[in-house]
Amino acid sequence: MLVPVLLFALGLILLIKGGDWFVDGATGIAHRFHIPELLIGATVVSIGTTLPEVMVSATSALSGHGEIAYGNAIGSIICNTALIAAVTVAVRPPKVEGRSLLVPVLFFFGAAGLYAAVAYTTGQFTRGIGLVLLAIFAAYMIYNVLRMRKAPAEPEKADEAQRSNIGLDILKLVLGAAAIAFGADLLVDNGTLIAQALGVPESVIALTFVALGTSLPELVTAVTALIKGHGALSLGNIIGANLFNLVLVSGISVVLSPFAVPAAKTIGGMNASLVLDIPLMFFVMAFLTLPAILRNKLQHWQGVTLLGVYAAFCLFQFFG
Repeated sequence: MLVPVLLFALGLILLIKGGDWFVDGATGIAHRFHIPELLIGATVVSIGTTLPEVMVSATSALSGHGEIAYGNAIGSIICNTALIAAVTVAVRPPKVEGRSLLVPVLFFFGAAGLYAAVAYTTGQFTRGIGLVLLAIFAAYMIYNVLRMRKAPAEPEKADEAQRSNIGLDILKLVLGAAAIAFGADLLVDNGTLIAQALGVPESVIALTFVALGTSLPELVTAVTALIKGHGALSLGNIIGANLFNLVLVSGISVVLSPFAVPAAKTIGGMNASLVLDIPLMFFVMAFLTLPAILRNKLQHWQGVTLLGVYAAFCLFQFFG
C-alpha cells in the first residue's frame, strides 16, 4: 500500500505544478493574440485539462470496461460543475459576459440532448453515435477558430502582451499539459488501487473517484486561475471541458469500443444512471450557466448550493 500512496502523492505534485504552468502559458497566449480569456479557456485550456479523461475513458473502453468510460464522462461533468466551478463561484464569482457563454452552452446542451436520447431509447452507444459526437467537437472547434480571428483586442492587456514571450508561453502550455496528464494518470491508477483495497465498488469508483481524479486538472487550473485573478479563464475551462467530456471523451471511447449504458446500480428497480446521473448532469449545468447568460453574473449562493448537491450525490453513491 505504501507504493500506491507515494505515487498518488507524486501525481498530486505534478498536477499542481502543471496547472501553474498551464494557466501561465494559456493566459500569455491569450494576451499576445488579444483573445478573450473566456474563449481561450473554453478551447485550448479545456482540451489540455480533458486529456486525462480522454486517456482513462479510451483505455477503459478498449479493455472492456465501458461502465468506467461512461461513468467517467458523466461523473466528470457533474464534478466539474457542482464541485470545481462551484468552488470558484462560492469563493469569488467571476465576471461573466452572457453572450460569450451562449454558444458553448448551446453546444453542450445540444450534445447532452443527443447523449440522453441515445441512453433513454436504445441504451447502446454505437460507433455511428461516436462519429456524430466527434463531428460536433469538430464543428465547435472550427466555430471558435473563426471566432478567435474576429476577437477584439483587450486594451488593458496590451502591455502584458508586449512583455510576453510566445515561445516560453507555448513551452509552459505543453509542459503543463504533460505534467497534468501524467500526474492525473498516476493519481487515478494508484487512487483506484487504494479505493479497491478499501472495498469500494467499480461502478461507484467510475462516477466518483475516477471522475474526481480525472477532473483534478480542471480543479488545479480553476484554483490557480482564481488565485492569479483569471476567473473568466476558469469558468470558460469548466464549460469547455464539460462539452469535451461528451463529444471528445465519449466520442473517442465509443468509436474505439461501443458500449451500453451501465445498469449495475438501481433506484427503485430502475437504472440509476437514467434516474439520477443524467438528469443531475442537466440540472447542475443549467443551474450554473442560465443565470450567467440571463443576468451576466454569478452569485456566491449558486456555488454553495452546487457544493451541497455534489456532497449529496457522493453520499448517495457510497451509502445509497
